[in-house]
Amino acid sequence: MQQDTPRVLSFVHRSLLICLIVLGLIIIGGTIYGIFLRATTVDAQNGARGNQTNDSQAAGQGQPLTFTGIGRLRIATADPQPGMVILFVSFLYHPGDKAFAEELALRVGDLREIVREYIGSFTVAELQRHDEEIIRAELLRRFNATLRLGRIGTLFFSDFMMME
Repeated sequence: MQQDTPRVLSFVHRSLLICLIVLGLIIIGGTIYGIFLRATTVDAQNGARGNQTNDSQAAGQGQPLTFTGIGRLRIATADPQPGMVILFVSFLYHPGDKAFAEELALRVGDLREIVREYIGSFTVAELQRHDEEIIRAELLRRFNATLRLGRIGTLFFSDFMMME
């Protein structure tokens, strides 16, 4: 029985060593595959774009993307019998500006609260009388006052419905 113990330990050590080697090869192989696959994908995307680059792309800014992180909001109005406003706010930003993109991701809750407080302070009748451009401009001013690492140029409302 005493002689079987070293054989069992030797077998366990060999098995663990083989597992370690296999895992190492998988990690190294996956890394190499990922590097070559990514380089091929980037080259294909650049080839598909052709000569559509401009100065902002050369500066690392890339094409603007639409920020939709605020999402569709349902906001109760200030009426005695509250109405409902459904609003979807979006805007353009440059994904190459990593600091601003991170700030936007971190401040989504703040941006939602700004919209809720501002829109929720009106009655349905007041909102119907207001020009949408004025509402957009005030929300834009409040957003930019909150943001520190960049500025939003224009807000878009893809949904702006009021229900009494």
